[in-house]
Amino acid sequence: MKKLNVALVGLSFGLEFVAIYCRHPDVDKVYVVDKNQKLLDIARERYSIPQSQCFTDLQNVLDIPEIDAVHLVTPPSTHAPFSVRVLNAGKHCGCTIPMGMSLEELKQVIAARKAADKNYMFMETTIFQREFLYLKELYEKGELGRLQYMTCAHYQDMEGWPDYWKGFPPLMHPTHAVAPCLMLAGHLPEKVYARGSGKVRRELEEPYGCPYAFEAAFITLQDSDITIEMERFLYGVARSYSECFRVYGENKSFEWQQLAEEDPVIYTRTGALQKVDILNEEKEESSRGGEILEERVRIPDYAHLLPDEIASFTTNTVYNNENTHLSFKQGGGHGGSHPHLVHEFVRSILEDRKPAIDDIMGAYWTGTGICAHESAMKGGEVITIPRFEQL
Repeated sequence: MKKLNVALVGLSFGLEFVAIYCRHPDVDKVYVVDKNQKLLDIARERYSIPQSQCFTDLQNVLDIPEIDAVHLVTPPSTHAPFSVRVLNAGKHCGCTIPMGMSLEELKQVIAARKAADKNYMFMETTIFQREFLYLKELYEKGELGRLQYMTCAHYQDMEGWPDYWKGFPPLMHPTHAVAPCLMLAGHLPEKVYARGSGKVRRELEEPYGCPYAFEAAFITLQDSDITIEMERFLYGVARSYSECFRVYGENKSFEWQQLAEEDPVIYTRTGALQKVDILNEEKEESSRGGEILEERVRIPDYAHLLPDEIASFTTNTVYNNENTHLSFKQGGGHGGSHPHLVHEFVRSILEDRKPAIDDIMGAYWTGTGICAHESAMKGGEVITIPRFEQL
């Protein structure tokens, strides 16, 4: 069977993915690109990548016909323009979050994908993390019952990160929060109402013109009665890192743990009858507020869904206590999602099918945050999210 040749662009956090591609059974050659020669040398030496497959410029790999796919792990402002260049070069594209910095950029990526007739995969980790896979199983088995409400948040203090994150508007980077809820609901977002709260330092407000320390939004869905609540901050809030969601169903609900060392909680609504004593007379009647069982659950790993060659990457990674990267350390390893992400990208290409998160889904998820930030900046004006599938 055909194997892919893949180029990974951006080796700061992207080094984590190089290791997985090198071990993937359906990948032949791995090329790497970064302006930082030191990072290129690390990748070359650690993973035995030939010097002839190491480059300092994206165009170098776009000019090589034998490269089938390019995975972008670069700064946010490059995501849309780089994605368009990759697709225009006739190559499949995977791109880290966010998909773009404006609604117009999202539309440009969609247009490029259609013109190229190649795959575009939005490389959002949270729908491949073990917590989401566990909730998805419960929902598909019918254990949650009817979904009633969902909340999500991405809390992250980004002091000390590269300058391009300085003052980044909170909801302009929404997908670690909202993706699991939208994926589980199975409906596209329709409208969003958001508010900003608090204040950041003046030097943080200047780059993007966003004064808010915190942004929160309510999202309505097409053809659904479910509402999703979303929260996000990046500066000036005393709270440790969390990419979290809560799902409230008619029969069972799931709440993310407050502290990283804890386990999440499943609530089960029994609706049991109970006996109540009124003036010494016993009678059986429905309880006021049905009985709710509370249980902390240990989330299983899902390495069994992966080829043996890369299954260990759900727990054993490039970044660890001795070799850290803030994205990985603060994000708790992204829930073992990275090998699942790579595997879906590779297999979608080889199987000639849409990836689990294509350009339309990526545009909706990113676009929800862009519209939410616009709503917050307009004092809570309700914003209708574009119908990206109709472009």
